[in-house]
Amino acid sequence: MTERSPAPGGLALVEALVNTLDIESGADSLDTVQGRARFGLQEDEVEQARRLREALRAALLAHAGHPPHREVTPLGDLLAGAPLVLTVDPGDGSAALTPAAARPTLLSRVAAAVADALVAGTWSRLKACEATNCHWAYYDRSPAGRGRWCSMQVCGARAKMRRYRAKD
Repeated sequence: MTERSPAPGGLALVEALVNTLDIESGADSLDTVQGRARFGLQEDEVEQARRLREALRAALLAHAGHPPHREVTPLGDLLAGAPLVLTVDPGDGSAALTPAAARPTLLSRVAAAVADALVAGTWSRLKACEATNCHWAYYDRSPAGRGRWCSMQVCGARAKMRRYRAKD
């Protein structure tokens, strides 16, 4: 919901996918031609993308120490179906998991992004806002990695105001 800098590397794809749904308003950009085009989706791929989005959101809520917002297909089950191949650069010996298909699916691109983030140690820094009417994905850049809200100015301020009013 806020203007944060995007997550690093392939996590920007994951963050963008999770943030296609504005929970507060119900607006889903995957319902639009432009929203689908952003992820290279055909109309018949939208339901699978939504399942992936909500499984990712559940994982990001877990990163922030929160239970899933609803029952979803486990992310590992979805990512297990992603065709990836291990590529090794002959010049420097670096290796990466990359989508196996000539036209990589969203699932394969997300799986490759998660694998890269695991290796880089950044996966657990991608979180979902704890506000129940938000759950926006954000990359936690705080030194201790204990961010709780997508924005201190919006969701954080609302939470603090609710706690303050509850003390009365």
